[in-house]
Amino acid sequence: MSDAPMTEIRIDHKVIAELVELNSRVLDVGCGDGELLQLLATQKGADARGIEISQIGVNFCVARGLSVIQGDANEDLAAYPDGAFDYVVLSQTLQATWDPKEVMTRLLRIGEHVIVSIPNFGYWQNRLHLMFKGRMPVTDYLPHSWYNTPNIHFCTLRDFVDLTKEVGCTVDKAVVLNGIGQRIPIQAPWWLWNLFGEQAVFLLKE
Repeated sequence: MSDAPMTEIRIDHKVIAELVELNSRVLDVGCGDGELLQLLATQKGADARGIEISQIGVNFCVARGLSVIQGDANEDLAAYPDGAFDYVVLSQTLQATWDPKEVMTRLLRIGEHVIVSIPNFGYWQNRLHLMFKGRMPVTDYLPHSWYNTPNIHFCTLRDFVDLTKEVGCTVDKAVVLNGIGQRIPIQAPWWLWNLFGEQAVFLLKE
């Protein structure tokens, strides 16, 4: 595997890497070009594997020497056995799945822990954009126009926390990041996180 230095690592990927214990078995669902997988393999010694729907993404991963298969999170998670991984990761992907609740249920079945990062549609700049411009916002974390976005289930941080309760899991840790990638203090109440957090990373367990 290449150990060439990586640049411009996504902030949520850095947070996810902090949450993963050394030498863990990790499945990254919707792993894209393999940036997170390589980070986990090189920095955490993880047995890091991925599933990615895009053939281009799979090709990037294979070129990096990563263990990745082509598959669809909406359909193929059912094939994995219970407790197959220490961590299952879904980074900036949940909102693009057909049935987020079912996907979450499957993630919790196959992983001892689940790590999910999501953009927050309730972020204050998004609210102001809708209020004053009357248009769907386009940002770094919501970069597509309404007519070509892969995101089909927008949610806020409070919506996601409600979903965790519905699927019967516990939020073991949450890291909420503001618009410049800084962490909002852990003692902040949820209404404040939901307003000022542009994105968040959740560590979940049953």
